[in-house]
Amino acid sequence: MQRLYDFLRRHPTGVDTLWAVFLFGISLLSGTASSAVRGTDSPALIVPIAFLLCLVIALRRRMPEKMLLLTIGIGLAQLALNVQTMAADFAMLVIVYTVATTGNRWASRLALAMGLCAAPMAQMRWPLDGNALGNAAKAVFLTVPFALAWVLGDSIRTRRAYFAQLEERAARLEKEREAQAKVAVAAERARIARELHDVVAHNVSVMVVQADGAAYVLDAAPDQAKKALETISSTGRQALAEMRRLLGVLRTGEHKEVGEYVPQPDVDQIDELIEQCRTSGLPVDFKVEGTPRPLPSGVELTAYRIVQEALTNTRKHGGPNAGASVRLVYFDDGLGLLVEDDGKGAPHELYEEGGADGQGHGLIGMRERVGMVGGTLDAGPRPGGGFRISALLPLKPAH
Repeated sequence: MQRLYDFLRRHPTGVDTLWAVFLFGISLLSGTASSAVRGTDSPALIVPIAFLLCLVIALRRRMPEKMLLLTIGIGLAQLALNVQTMAADFAMLVIVYTVATTGNRWASRLALAMGLCAAPMAQMRWPLDGNALGNAAKAVFLTVPFALAWVLGDSIRTRRAYFAQLEERAARLEKEREAQAKVAVAAERARIARELHDVVAHNVSVMVVQADGAAYVLDAAPDQAKKALETISSTGRQALAEMRRLLGVLRTGEHKEVGEYVPQPDVDQIDELIEQCRTSGLPVDFKVEGTPRPLPSGVELTAYRIVQEALTNTRKHGGPNAGASVRLVYFDDGLGLLVEDDGKGAPHELYEEGGADGQGHGLIGMRERVGMVGGTLDAGPRPGGGFRISALLPLKPAH
């Protein structure tokens, strides 16, 4: 049964043709019988008119406007040739509905006008004998089906247009969601790239410093060399743990145990970061002003990464005798950071916007991080030598 239904839906013109043939047969039988009774209508006129009206039904979906014009012509011919109404005139009702549903707007209005005029004109052409009130009542009664057919067709047109609009909107929203997903993926990749840069740059610089120190004192002070190697080992493990956390984000198809990941760094871990720097040979003065309190995770991670990158840059560019100071200031509406060193400072092109020849990614990443939380960043040489990085991180991100 379902196959038959699907077949009929795929071949609507065939279905209409079948109904047209059925209506043509009924029209011939009824028209011939009424002609014999009245003795007025000629079978030579009934057959072509009935055939053309049934043709309207067969082709109504393929060319509704043309079939409407053909129907109007046939109706006028019936009036002129005195061929009274027959079963095939049902095609007028069908074409009014069809044009109201699928035709152009001008054709829909013309179909309404035809439907409202058809019954009164037929009643005027073939009135009931001596009964004016009966003629008027019959004309009104026969006009109602045409009006209802047009209203039903126009309602279906409106409903189809509404559903088409909904489908178009759904498709547009789907495309927008795909575009947003691509943007989110790109942003997440950029975030992971920044995280990897910060993790690798900081921890590898610590390991290099410790390895150089261990090689220098290996024969003269084995205990110091051993301590340096232990620092290298712990720093490497820490770097691997953080990298595993970041790379785990990319492994969306794998199930991971919670214990394999480590929490994101926050402000409380700045103490450990500074202690690690002191162990590696970089003297750091650390002070906290204001009342410490929990901050949004994005602000805390940004603060940690800024301090980490700033101290990494001090080790890279400050020289062998450089020292650094870190200040955290808790304001009512945000967190202030000030990281300074007394070394020789980074080359000027590295802290300019964009860096030089692909360099300076650390400072670029800092600016991106601060911008994501709606803060401000200032980086550059300080008076008297050295380098300064200051940032203000608000508690609420900018919109």
